[in-house]
Amino acid sequence: MQRRFFAEPPEIAAPLLLGKILACRTPKGWLAGRIVEVEAYLGPHITETPDPAAHSFRGVTPRNAVMFGPPGYCYVYFIYGMYYCVNVTCEPEGKAGAILIRALEPVLGEEIMAANRGLASKASPEKLTGGPGRLCQAMGITRPEHNGLDFLDPESPLQMRSDNWSPGEIEISPRIGIRHAADLPLRFALADNCCVSRVRSS
Repeated sequence: MQRRFFAEPPEIAAPLLLGKILACRTPKGWLAGRIVEVEAYLGPHITETPDPAAHSFRGVTPRNAVMFGPPGYCYVYFIYGMYYCVNVTCEPEGKAGAILIRALEPVLGEEIMAANRGLASKASPEKLTGGPGRLCQAMGITRPEHNGLDFLDPESPLQMRSDNWSPGEIEISPRIGIRHAADLPLRFALADNCCVSRVRSS
């Protein structure tokens, strides 16, 4: 993958990220999953469509500084005092667009993922990586270890790769689990994939 892929606005790059591979090097070997669900978060320079749900909305802080850096870097944050979530930065430096990786379909290292999740070795794929917190736990992704890494560095323990797999039908919907700008259609997912989040009907 090329840097220019991530230099696009998040709402453009996000659906193109579906089907790509997220790979993580761990002490037990490489783990990998195919990206099947993402959400785009707009940078603060987008004034015509403000996105207060984005961590960059109020400007640069020590917590979100990596978002304002070059595209194609890893931004990891901690939520609920329990879970990490992994994002990839996009747009040119200073604009702070980001894409949250919401779900993966495991392709390598399922038994290690299950152990990391505290599950049986034959646990279903959705229980391994079907959700942003689950996938980080399964892959061993944490803020101390991975925040600020370059996804495109071949020496990085966290990489984004392409194997030219075709994603098929893509569903577009509002983002999940947020209160601000909740109506923006910035969630993209592979239709009928078992690892994609199921939106509860109201």
